[in-house]
Amino acid sequence: MGYEKRLDTAFEQALVLPIFHNSKLVLISDCHRGIGNSNDNFLKNQHLYFAALTYYYDKGYTYIELGDGDELWENRSLEQIKEIHGNVFCLLSSFFQKKRLYMIYGNHDMEKKDNNLSLNYPVYEGIILKDCCSDKFLYLTHGHQADTLNSVFWKLSRFLVRYLWKPLEQFGVLDPTSAAKNYSVKEKTEKRLTQWAKEHDVTIITGHTHRPVLDIQNPYYCNTGSCVHPKCITCLEIQNGSLLLVKWSVETKEDLTLTVARTVLSGPLKIKDLS
Repeated sequence: MGYEKRLDTAFEQALVLPIFHNSKLVLISDCHRGIGNSNDNFLKNQHLYFAALTYYYDKGYTYIELGDGDELWENRSLEQIKEIHGNVFCLLSSFFQKKRLYMIYGNHDMEKKDNNLSLNYPVYEGIILKDCCSDKFLYLTHGHQADTLNSVFWKLSRFLVRYLWKPLEQFGVLDPTSAAKNYSVKEKTEKRLTQWAKEHDVTIITGHTHRPVLDIQNPYYCNTGSCVHPKCITCLEIQNGSLLLVKWSVETKEDLTLTVARTVLSGPLKIKDLS
């Protein structure tokens, strides 16, 4: 099965969510929540993430996670991840209780696919947002389908990460199979996702490569970025019928106190103007 068919399959039975001009959604991907050890890449940005999540909860946003929320390649136990990052999962539970939580699985949390982890919420491979004001569609998925090693052979990749690259990461060795860490893999994956979107005349929004993208001139392919950047987290917001690429980071105010700041990196891009 080629990557085109894998992407087609992701949306054949996708959940379709209607959105309106007053809908507010935040799309976040690649949190890679771990168990609090030195390999937990989420750890350095956990306070930024929790501040952003609290903001979106208080403002009435619907939260959609586009995969790799939990690092289940390096770690075997989701329960241990929940215990370490209990405040995050408590807030996610509050989103769910308000019917404002939707989850997509990625390659690093593929175990969620068959819902065999006793999850309290459904998990999807793809979600389609239908803008009821313009009849435009946004296709949401993780994006690993365009990467053969991380989709078809994900169990092999998990084995290599768990037993080879995880210990080597302690010495600064990067995983060459990762779309986030290998530039050529990243480029190839993004080119495939863009090509698929153009052929289907839709806008696809993914994560996986960790590189945030919202190109006003070429809106076929968008990317949320990740929560494991060195000094920030990035995400896509949908509000007032438009897409925004946003960064959350720690900044210093004039009185030398620190604050968590929300900065718009790109947009707004009106959904009605999309392909």
